[in-house]
Amino acid sequence: MLRFPPSLQFDKLTCRRSLARALGGRLPHKGSTVGLLGGSFNPAHSAHDLITRQALTRLDLDEVWWMVSPQNPLKSPAEMAPLAARVDSALVLQQHPRIRITTIESQLGSVYTADTLRKLAKIFPGVRFVWLMGADNLLQISHWRDWKDIFQLVSIAVFARPGYSLPAASAKAAQYFAHTQLPERKFRQLSKVPTPVWTLIHGRQSRLSSTQIRQKAKVSGKTC
Repeated sequence: MLRFPPSLQFDKLTCRRSLARALGGRLPHKGSTVGLLGGSFNPAHSAHDLITRQALTRLDLDEVWWMVSPQNPLKSPAEMAPLAARVDSALVLQQHPRIRITTIESQLGSVYTADTLRKLAKIFPGVRFVWLMGADNLLQISHWRDWKDIFQLVSIAVFARPGYSLPAASAKAAQYFAHTQLPERKFRQLSKVPTPVWTLIHGRQSRLSSTQIRQKAKVSGKTC
């Protein structure tokens, strides 16, 4: 796959050209299965990479998009590095040919995950999307706008993280959608099962977080 940095200039009208630029070069093929890893990537780090590579191999994904958010609605803008800096941190870290660094949410004009997923489903009706997230996000997803719709819009793969997997099992979202949880031994079927469906996947885990990196950089006087 030919890779280009995603565009940092966004058109008022969304068209095939502007979408391709925000996706780093081209549109997805019809019939493909794409994993979506959303987040601030403030900065991107090896735990993002670890989850992504596990998803590629375990879920039989054609590719994964890192959706660098223009602004996390649950965080203060003062905490966020500029979009260009966060995209650069992802580009430096990630060189896998089937992993794209994207600014698709900025092009779509959305900061809420549910809105992004609705727009992607409408624009790419022939693509199957799978939402990827760590167990820490399963704990807080019930605070996201239209969180129940997210479970209806896409299959969800939750990856275990140190200290979060057991609490996540009793999270509000996990309890509400308990009847739709796919046994982990069947995780390869995730993208083929009608929504709502989600599963919890255990594997290699990392304690690293963007918050830790920013705190260490602050102490050392360096910028992320």
